[in-house]
Amino acid sequence: MIIYLRSLFCTFIFVLSYGVNAQNFSILGKVVDAENTPIELANVILLQGEEREFLLGTSTDDNGYFNLVNLREDTYYLKISFIGLVEFEQKIVLTGDLDLKTILLKENSESLDEVTIVAKKPTITRKPDRLVFNVENTALVEGSTLGVLKSTPGVIVSEEGINIKSARAAVYINGRRVQLTSEELMQLLESAPANSIKSVEVITNPPANYDADSGSVINIIMSKNLVTGYRGSVKTNYTQGVFPRYNAGTSHYLKNNKINFNLNYNYTNQKINRDQDDTVNFLENTNPNPNGEEIYEIDQIWKSNTNRNTWSETHNLNINFDYFLDDKNTLSLTSTGLYMPYFKYQVNNRTDIFDESENFESSFTADNLSLDNKYNIGTDLIFRHDFENNANITFNSHLTIFDYNRDQEVFQDEPGFLNDSEFNTLANQDTRIFTTQADYNLPIGESSSFGAGVKYSNVNTDSDIVRLNIINGNEVLDTDNSDAFKYNENVLAVYANYSTSWDKWDLSLGLRTEQTNIEGKSLSLSETNTQDYLNWFPNASLTYAISDDVRVSTNYKRSITRPSYTNLNPFTFFINENTVVLGNPNLLPTYTDNYKISLDFLKNFTFSAYYTNYDGAIEELPRQNNETNIIAYTPTNLDSRVDYGFDLEFNYYPSNRFNIYAVSSTFNMNEEVDFGNGFVELNQWSQLFILSSGLTLLKDNSLNINATFWWFGRNLQSLQRVDDRLISTLSVSKSLLNDRAVISLSIDDIFNMQDYDISIDYLNQSSGRILDQDNRFVKLGFSYKFGNTKLSTNERSASAEERDRLKDLN
Repeated sequence: MIIYLRSLFCTFIFVLSYGVNAQNFSILGKVVDAENTPIELANVILLQGEEREFLLGTSTDDNGYFNLVNLREDTYYLKISFIGLVEFEQKIVLTGDLDLKTILLKENSESLDEVTIVAKKPTITRKPDRLVFNVENTALVEGSTLGVLKSTPGVIVSEEGINIKSARAAVYINGRRVQLTSEELMQLLESAPANSIKSVEVITNPPANYDADSGSVINIIMSKNLVTGYRGSVKTNYTQGVFPRYNAGTSHYLKNNKINFNLNYNYTNQKINRDQDDTVNFLENTNPNPNGEEIYEIDQIWKSNTNRNTWSETHNLNINFDYFLDDKNTLSLTSTGLYMPYFKYQVNNRTDIFDESENFESSFTADNLSLDNKYNIGTDLIFRHDFENNANITFNSHLTIFDYNRDQEVFQDEPGFLNDSEFNTLANQDTRIFTTQADYNLPIGESSSFGAGVKYSNVNTDSDIVRLNIINGNEVLDTDNSDAFKYNENVLAVYANYSTSWDKWDLSLGLRTEQTNIEGKSLSLSETNTQDYLNWFPNASLTYAISDDVRVSTNYKRSITRPSYTNLNPFTFFINENTVVLGNPNLLPTYTDNYKISLDFLKNFTFSAYYTNYDGAIEELPRQNNETNIIAYTPTNLDSRVDYGFDLEFNYYPSNRFNIYAVSSTFNMNEEVDFGNGFVELNQWSQLFILSSGLTLLKDNSLNINATFWWFGRNLQSLQRVDDRLISTLSVSKSLLNDRAVISLSIDDIFNMQDYDISIDYLNQSSGRILDQDNRFVKLGFSYKFGNTKLSTNERSASAEERDRLKDLN
């Protein structure tokens, strides 16, 4: 079977010959299951003569089709198999081209409960627009979904989020976008079991049916379930970082001939620590030099130590329900809920002030205590109809309800009683998102397909902030720093995709058009900001197979990144009197153009070159005011950001017991912006090295070891120089009790090199900070499966591109 799966790397779709030749016949057909669903990757073997000698083999494509060509007149035996289904075999006396039409593989009802899944090795399949990491029935799926992503080539998982190289990735499950904020998404994936994952698609050039802001996509494909019955599991994790963290969850899945039902629940209780040392050189402007350039000298040096602790309790619930009305129609309901009844955020800061010669002048302390709560519920209703010609149409409606509240108390102790500052802040955000979408997909012949769709979305956000200054023990409304903001957004999108294959070529084309209307109102300031724009987002991919082991691919993608709803409101949120977070109602979307060309060679190597241009990249910049001594974190559109570089990848999977993946990437980042008082252009070359390997031990393959290392050289992010860092993870898992139980141990940040230093030095900005985040920990986990453990779930998450732009109040 390994031989046949390996053929996926070099198989191409053959074009039927219209000139009939007695020595050049073909056999073609389509393979489906009992639900008339095409079976992808079914093994197709052709044996020749009565001796049944092996002649050739292939696998069905994603639409279930296969095509065997260049056959002569003879007697053949055709075998088609797929795990969990009865093998199909037919004797064929070939005298001309033969179309077997539809071939049905039936369920193996006598042996389903006794199917033995043999551990396989993970494999990599490269396509023009994506990399497919196949992990089904491998040791990787014994852990969490986030653990699988950490082992996926090209995916970077860190405390900042999930990236594909330097670009933030949108995460999808079975083609539907996960509807959580970045922090919530990380928590969900960490608590979600991975035993139903079939593969992970790393899509660097998403087709037009993906949302236009999906510059890079990670699509998690869940296994198709073929067995009826019930399956359940329980799991728990204990993590020891600076403080202990706890997680427990349970999953239940039920399938019969009419319904699929899946329920997942997880509870997390954790305390996270973060330390940060800041040095800010507040500058004064001296006379310009003879060239007219401004000259700045140090006036004061502020050195701060900040300790942040967060306590939280979170409940996650995911429900998926499929009802098969008949063979052609399916109705589905998906709902994902997050409830955080308790979130405590405590910040203790001490700042020492020195003169330009580092002589101590004074100091102050600032304490910040916040209590938050929120809930986030997203629900999808989906209807799918399959046509006789294998086309299908899907209708989807989505609703998200998001509510967030923060109650903050701040006390700043300055030298002298009269200089002390105390205030309370009440902040709220209420968001409603509604989307509706229709998609149509049509196979065209044996090697082409067409898809088209339309989507409408509406977002309404009401947020307010009230600051109450404490004066002589009494609360006094601060009208200058209180406001209410209403945001309304409407987007209408129309899109189409076309893909085809011929000879040694594969081509994919897509176009998406979006009309956007936005209105933001600040009630206290009586200001209204509007945006109205029409945009086109094309994408294209082309691949040419020079030989079985050498392929050249090129692709282009244009995408958009819209500002988060919180960043657009004009609020000023005070961490303390000298550190604030600002909104920017004048933010514009970012437009990204990405070009890439790659060469696959020697079976295991890929060389690629890329160029990415960000027009108006949105970055949250820490800007120091040298007059007021205030640091303001301000979302800003850069004038230009350009990334380009070269990657060399090596992947080697010789057996199901060992694998290795390595990358060397050299790249350049350039950022430009005009602040009005001066133009800034920063440039940085950098290096990225990746090494990931897996090892399976013991006779029964029950002991698995995985290690991943990412080394980042000094790089440029948001006009800041970020020093070297090493991300490292080591995990060990052991299956027990006839593979029903798994005990696991993992260590993150093995070498204590994941934290990093940041420096800022341009115009009148001069500062640095050292981050010590709670990312070094040991995690011990245990899971147990019961019921029919051969079942795969229908687990998925609801779709909402708009939901991903939700952001907690800072």
